[in-house]
Amino acid sequence: MASQVVREWSGIQQFPLATQTKLLEYLGKLKQENVDSLTILVMGKGGVGKSSTVNSVIGERVVAVSAFQSEASRPVMISRARAGFTLNIIDTPGLVEGGYVNDRAIDMIKSFLLDKTIDVLLYVDRLDSYRVDTLDRQIIQAITYSFGKQIWNRAAVVLTHAQLSPPDGLSYEEFFTKRSEALLKVVHLGGGIRKQDSLAFSMPIVLVENSGRCNKNESGEKVLPNGISWIPSLVKTIIDIVSNGSKGILVDRRLIEGPNPNAQHKWWIPLIAAGQYLLVQKIRGLIKNDIAKESKPAWELRDTGAAKRKF
Repeated sequence: MASQVVREWSGIQQFPLATQTKLLEYLGKLKQENVDSLTILVMGKGGVGKSSTVNSVIGERVVAVSAFQSEASRPVMISRARAGFTLNIIDTPGLVEGGYVNDRAIDMIKSFLLDKTIDVLLYVDRLDSYRVDTLDRQIIQAITYSFGKQIWNRAAVVLTHAQLSPPDGLSYEEFFTKRSEALLKVVHLGGGIRKQDSLAFSMPIVLVENSGRCNKNESGEKVLPNGISWIPSLVKTIIDIVSNGSKGILVDRRLIEGPNPNAQHKWWIPLIAAGQYLLVQKIRGLIKNDIAKESKPAWELRDTGAAKRKF
């Protein structure tokens, strides 16, 4: 990260004073814990609002977003510094192409992250998607395979397009609960998180609305239909994850390439060799016993006089 250009986080001044105060308070909490930098990885399908969320958090248009190109074509890291604290946010390409998980995008992201530590993963999807399917599970499996199961202990689910009117007469909270439960179930299945481990992997879910139609409160902060000011809520969730006692994920060469298949299960070799030796010795013993018990022909017994006694 030393070569990354770090600019002053001037975008924070674009937020209402109430939001600025909360953000500086949350970041100050990290400084008290001797944390002076934070790296956030943003992943998800294309068109779900990853880049727009990055722009909203930074307070600047740092990633291009348009109706024709809704996401980054390759990973990009935006770094901003404020009062001795450095915030790094990594925007990534969509993980789906042609209805399948885009392995090329996954490999590109892993290569970009080499020697970096992921402090927080934001897995982004849309609140206004009404169902999950096998593709969602495959995406979670791909992330888990790439960065390990523990990545979900440093993750939050971000649901964009949260300024909506729920269908079927559901209340906002009911719709949010159903959507959240469906997504978390997929994360648990795709991430290989067992039921007994679910408490350790209790992922928070944050609602986001990046569009200009988001309502505002009397302080000028962007608020959702549930009354929550979402930018401070998202940042607070990120800070809570960093402070939950788990470790960040260092993306080293071993994590990218996986364990050496030639080194797997080598400890079995001595045991197998010993087992083979004992088996051979046992077989030899059985053969000797069979030979000793076998009846000998008369011509072989004549020297001992046994043949004469037989007649």
